[in-house]
Amino acid sequence: MLKTPCSGLTNTKQMSSPLASVEVSIERRAVGDNVWLRQDGLDDRSELMAHPAQALKYEVVESEEAVGRAMLAEIEVAARNRTGELTIVILGGRGAQALHRLIGEKAQTNELDGLLGRLNVFTQDALAPMRLKNAFSFVRDFERLLGDAFFQKVRSFNSMRTDAADLEAEMVRYVEALESTGGIDILFLGLGPEANAASHICYIKPGSGAGANDVAGVIPISQTIVEHHISKFKAGGTSPNQLDETECRNATHILTLGPATVLGAKRIVQSIVDAATARGKVESFDRFVNTQLSDDAETRSHQLDENPALWIRLNPNVRSLILTDVLKQSN
Repeated sequence: MLKTPCSGLTNTKQMSSPLASVEVSIERRAVGDNVWLRQDGLDDRSELMAHPAQALKYEVVESEEAVGRAMLAEIEVAARNRTGELTIVILGGRGAQALHRLIGEKAQTNELDGLLGRLNVFTQDALAPMRLKNAFSFVRDFERLLGDAFFQKVRSFNSMRTDAADLEAEMVRYVEALESTGGIDILFLGLGPEANAASHICYIKPGSGAGANDVAGVIPISQTIVEHHISKFKAGGTSPNQLDETECRNATHILTLGPATVLGAKRIVQSIVDAATARGKVESFDRFVNTQLSDDAETRSHQLDENPALWIRLNPNVRSLILTDVLKQSN
């Protein structure tokens, strides 16, 4: 069992975080080569069946820019509906790039200063081991789009330490930091296509054995994912040096948040904008929307392990934003 007190969070700029320390008792669970970390003493079956299955009501939006504006509006609404801090988990890749550009532009003015000063921002997954300054890190992409003004104004920015000597202990630290904020107000998610029209969210992969109480995981990485990651970053404008690319190709694991974060988020905002270049998302989205989740615990557990995006459909407060090209066209 891993049990590590959080001794104060440090963000990627090596600045002290205002987040309070909190200790969470974490149990380590291995499923094959996958390691999942969950809060100790909870029953997976009870938690799994405590969440009724939800139908997905998606909204078709006209452009990536409109998706970005809708995502920012979600943050603003959440801020108006509560006082004090606000905790969000941001999405990497195309799904949120329009949001990040928009916030980056506004951060150069004083328009969002009051909001940014309340935001605790977390990331949801990362390749490891990898230097924090590697150009293929999601954080480098966030910095490119959000800009220096954002990082100067935001209350805290918290990423996984991909250069940590002990990756499992790092994920315990990360979970404790997230828990110390009082939970996730908005979890931004996408949809990653997998074989047989399955899908992943965060990097909860099919067949990885993730359970309802797993808050985070350290799972092996496949070469296919590495190649997809590299090509995605290059297409998005990253100009890496050879050292960065070699280091990325040598990554062995993915650090990821787990299903418990999906179930516990107060609000999920899903965005799917890149089906034109990732055609597998069409079939994956169709299966994600139309699968009927079982009322039998064993069957439901199998469905979720086979197609992890279905965890979204156990959260009752979801908004799904898609472009038209995500929809399967009937003949």
